[in-house]
Amino acid sequence: MTKEQKLENICEAILFANGEPLEIIKLAQAVEEDAYTVEKAVENLRTRLENEERGIRIVRLENSYQMCSSEKYAEYIKKTMAINRSTALSQAALETLAVIAYNQPITKSFADKIRGVDCGGVITTLVERGLIEEAGRLDAPGRPITYRTTDNFLRCFSLESLEQLPNTDYSPDDEIEEYDGERQMRLSILEDEKA
Repeated sequence: MTKEQKLENICEAILFANGEPLEIIKLAQAVEEDAYTVEKAVENLRTRLENEERGIRIVRLENSYQMCSSEKYAEYIKKTMAINRSTALSQAALETLAVIAYNQPITKSFADKIRGVDCGGVITTLVERGLIEEAGRLDAPGRPITYRTTDNFLRCFSLESLEQLPNTDYSPDDEIEEYDGERQMRLSILEDEKA
């Protein structure tokens, strides 16, 4: 493999991993080459991808490059996206969605505390699927984002309003009190063992 081919491969990997437009200068810094050499390598790669009619291509946006899919295959990409959207929600997503639906608007940290795990990834998925949305920020340190369900949530679950959610005797306060009670019990056991 020549030095030029290796540079093209490195640029291809970086552009693929980055996902966003990347300035030539930053790409040059990453590969420790001058901007002219890097630009030439990316242009060669760009031409090669077009000539081979590959599924991906590289576009230039002013002083930046970005890797994207070829418009020739847009219909297949749309079908795949439709299939992904129709997949069922995971158990974690359903649990997080229930916490939000019954307690909205809530912060991510509230959902984390109720579920006992980090809900960041699940919340991102629920936002992407249009089931929840940002509802503003709390007037508290850090100004955390609050989340609420959307009209799409109501449609997906065949509800006219949130009042149609099934009744539940569950209260997040009960779980927090139970957790605090268990914690106090463990602390008293440890203190007894030390004594």
